[in-house]
Amino acid sequence: MNNQVNFKELFKIFIFFFFFFIFNFLIFSVAHSFSLISISEKDEVELGKIYANVAIDEYGGRFPEPEVQAYLQRLGKRIAEQSPRKVPYTFYLVNSGIENAFALPGGPVFVTRGLFLMIDTESELVGVLGHEIGHITARHHIKFVEKNMTLSLLLQIGSLFLPQNLAGEALYQLAQISAGLLSLKFSRDQEREADAYGFEFTVKAGYSPEGMYELFKKFKEREKKRPPEWLSTHPLPESRIKEWQQRMQTYKPTGALIKDREEFQRIRAIVLATTESFRLSDEAEKLFKDKKIDLAKEKFMKALEVYPKNIPALLGLSKILINQKKYEEAKEYAKRARVLDEKLSSAYILEGIAEFNLKNYQQALKNFEKAKELIPFNGYAYYLAGRANEELGKRKEALNNYKKALDLGPSNAPWYPDCKRRYQMLRGIPLLF
Repeated sequence: MNNQVNFKELFKIFIFFFFFFIFNFLIFSVAHSFSLISISEKDEVELGKIYANVAIDEYGGRFPEPEVQAYLQRLGKRIAEQSPRKVPYTFYLVNSGIENAFALPGGPVFVTRGLFLMIDTESELVGVLGHEIGHITARHHIKFVEKNMTLSLLLQIGSLFLPQNLAGEALYQLAQISAGLLSLKFSRDQEREADAYGFEFTVKAGYSPEGMYELFKKFKEREKKRPPEWLSTHPLPESRIKEWQQRMQTYKPTGALIKDREEFQRIRAIVLATTESFRLSDEAEKLFKDKKIDLAKEKFMKALEVYPKNIPALLGLSKILINQKKYEEAKEYAKRARVLDEKLSSAYILEGIAEFNLKNYQQALKNFEKAKELIPFNGYAYYLAGRANEELGKRKEALNNYKKALDLGPSNAPWYPDCKRRYQMLRGIPLLF
């Protein structure tokens, strides 16, 4: 009997210390940015593709001139070839006027139209690209993902990279990570590491490191007046600038380094020519938010007169026309945006809403399904797909979409109460008013 008691007591002590150890290990791992999970490079690339679609949508779509995008790809690949980390690097110029550049796990690198026009020479652009490739080389983004997955997605890691099969909670966590990645703030040590890589990649590709130094000076000059968005995620203390200077002083090039090229200036001129159109669409967006609909519509139309490929203006007009119940016109503007950028989830959603209101439910569903495929954790897209399935008499499919929409939320979204009501009705749950 005593042996049994002793065994039970020992077992309790063992269980206590076991969970005590696990708890403290998890706390230690979070506090020290240590992860219990190591994501494979293949899965990192897949994650990057999903999050790239989020960034494309968030930053107003890709700049719609193939010549410009092809140039950035060529230049970016030339710099990326210098990195020891071989992932499928891809480079995008996006329409946003804010001055920023950022990378995502597995290879995507983004430069905004605003930052591109702030740059005066190709070597400055190379410095930016080299720095962002440096972050990918050092795995800064994927370390953030691994850390945030440690506690919340540990049990679902096996299915994580099959978004269409994920439960709502896993999709919700992917969405939270996505939001964190797009506003990820780097530590000074991480910035220093990315700088070191960026300097190395710049000079190995044959470009002058003075370009990035000149851009650093521009950032510092603007810091007191209207700081570029880049500074909010990439801290730039004086020590970083001094370290870059020291690298330039100690580096002894074996040949001439490129400061600028005519091709960059030609490409920059193409982007510069669209400035007035995007200025008008930015003004229209503000008017739209202030509910000055007629003035916003007029500005959007003027923006398209100046530059017919202005994607934010096309999307803005589609939204206004949907509100005005002019669904045929709304559909055409959304379609034009979607043709210009086939990865633009919001264009599919707007086109789908127009088709839905025209009672073209099957076509609407195709649009909503494409939006879900591009960004698999957008609750609104699931709600809309549920509505289309419900109209088509597909009860099971409608229920599944409503369930995921409710899991994803946000619960304060205008569509959320209706989604909940429809889900309960289809399940036969009495409504409480």
